[in-house]
Amino acid sequence: MKQEAFQGKGILVIGAGISGVAAAGILQRLGATVTLSDSNPQEKIKQDLSGLRQDGVTLAFGHQGDELLKGIDILVLSPGVSIEIPLVSAARERGIEVVSEIEVAYRLCKAPIAAVTGTNGKTTTTTLIGEMFKTTGRPVAVGGNIGAALSQEIMDISEQGLVIAEISSFQLEGAVHFKPHIAAILNVTPDHMDRHHSLENYRAVKEKIFARQTAADYTLLNYDDPVVREIAARVPSRTVFFSRQQELEQGVFVKDGVLWIRWEGKQINVCPVADIQIKGSHNVENALAACGVAYFSGVKPQDMARVLREFPGVEHRIEPVATIDGVGYFNDSKATNPESSIKALDAFDDGQILLIAGGRDKKTDLTEFMQLAHRKVAQLILLGEAAERFAVAATEQKVAGIQQVASMAEGVELGRRLAKPGQVVLLSPACASYDMFDNYEQRGRAFKDLVRRL
Repeated sequence: MKQEAFQGKGILVIGAGISGVAAAGILQRLGATVTLSDSNPQEKIKQDLSGLRQDGVTLAFGHQGDELLKGIDILVLSPGVSIEIPLVSAARERGIEVVSEIEVAYRLCKAPIAAVTGTNGKTTTTTLIGEMFKTTGRPVAVGGNIGAALSQEIMDISEQGLVIAEISSFQLEGAVHFKPHIAAILNVTPDHMDRHHSLENYRAVKEKIFARQTAADYTLLNYDDPVVREIAARVPSRTVFFSRQQELEQGVFVKDGVLWIRWEGKQINVCPVADIQIKGSHNVENALAACGVAYFSGVKPQDMARVLREFPGVEHRIEPVATIDGVGYFNDSKATNPESSIKALDAFDDGQILLIAGGRDKKTDLTEFMQLAHRKVAQLILLGEAAERFAVAATEQKVAGIQQVASMAEGVELGRRLAKPGQVVLLSPACASYDMFDNYEQRGRAFKDLVRRL
């Protein structure tokens, strides 16, 4: 299915964010008749819509009634829009195909796709793979749940290139024919329970990443994650495990402090784990997955090693911001769930963290997070919609110094006043950002700006 698949079609794109705006423009230029709709009024839309108007896209904001479905053949969902909204149900009742923006990208894409999903580590792993594949000299595009919309990134990539896609559970909800040549599932822990309702539903959505694969494809799975390891029973492609904790007969693993690839009789020493610039056990897992995808994409092991030695990490993931009066400030705004924040807490010494947490509450279980906070955190500074529930959970686990603040500025100032030399002020919210910010990037940059003003 390529460009002609959308010519002459009536297409309704729901959600005027980055993905929706990109898909609407591309589909209109390919000969479709496109309407872009968002439940927000036009004055709340932050994307530039002037190009869509010039291309002839119909814009419909506010109320989303069934009248939007007149003349529509395909409904395209942006990742921020739930597949459970009434308009989707009405579309399906009328026989209208419902797809996600990544499905549109897949149908237009000429190059093979390597797709990465998981609860945590997606952005780091996807970025690492992109840097590794650049060493081949072949065309590469990186997109999806990271940076630009996937449908926009794939347009200029030929069959000789590779598209590397970070894929969220929201994007997989509307996947139909989406079939990456290489898929990777990093981990599966409870997240987005407000949307998926149960861990079983969430896992099932994640499994759509390999549902269309064949025996000619590859799926990399984290052997150390029991939920992910069990997924192997349902994978139709060649399963490749990676493990930080155990030597594998075949796969990518750590042995005696060295990262190894062992596959079909070949055994390759990539590099010592100590050479990996990004620190933390979770980043060793990310590096293992990246090396596995890179290996099956034709990257040389020595080039993988060079990237691992040089890669400084991604913005908003345990990112050093400044050291002021002997206190380190770290931006971990990308930690949008407790599991991700647990990994950040583990990167620092016990009792030395002033943690700023809270935001839009995903209703995830906080027990393990707060048990670790009891040991790691000297002061807990809470903000946002989740602050009260977080405070109750923290009190139950006897976390020290629980305080609530009204803003990020107040939280950073409180951290400055309370922190002692040798301690760290860590923004690791364990929550989404949408109660106070547009996204985790805006939240992280606000934190960094406030720290730099100190």
